[in-house]
Amino acid sequence: MAREVVDAMTMRRALTRITYEIIEQNKGVGNLVFIGIKTRGIYLAERLAQRLKQLEDVDVPVGSLDITLYRDDHHAIDVAGQAKLNGADIPVDINGKHIILVDDVLFTGRTVRAALDALMDHGRPAKISLAVLVDRGHRELPIRPDFIGKNIPTALDEQVNVALEEHDGHDGITIEKLEG
Repeated sequence: MAREVVDAMTMRRALTRITYEIIEQNKGVGNLVFIGIKTRGIYLAERLAQRLKQLEDVDVPVGSLDITLYRDDHHAIDVAGQAKLNGADIPVDINGKHIILVDDVLFTGRTVRAALDALMDHGRPAKISLAVLVDRGHRELPIRPDFIGKNIPTALDEQVNVALEEHDGHDGITIEKLEG
């Protein structure tokens, strides 16, 4: 049984806080590009760009990255949720830009490692930062997010599920114990 740990309002607040942190840490946002990791990372990147537009009246380009080809782990819990190979949709040249990779949940770090590999195949950014809605711990690689919506400690036999209006019809984050 899944238990809700973040509701829609709390999620909105977390994304607004991430947006303010991005503004504060970047002393201007003219060189930024948001790149969402498929699937939910894309919607989160779009939301961050919309919020940045509201706050700073700046249009930040938003792209998407499908990292399936670059993955090195194929655990049973990951396979069902992997996106089909569609490549990347990045609307601008990323050379010399500050890329903010956006994903819903940071767990082992392997998705982010794959995203970095995929991104480097598209150019050489000046800087890459990482924004995640949820950091659940249990890292297997030396990867640390720069912007975190919520730290949610979990057990290894738990799964964090992020629901987004654009994909799931509602916003929220739940945790459920995996069978097995």
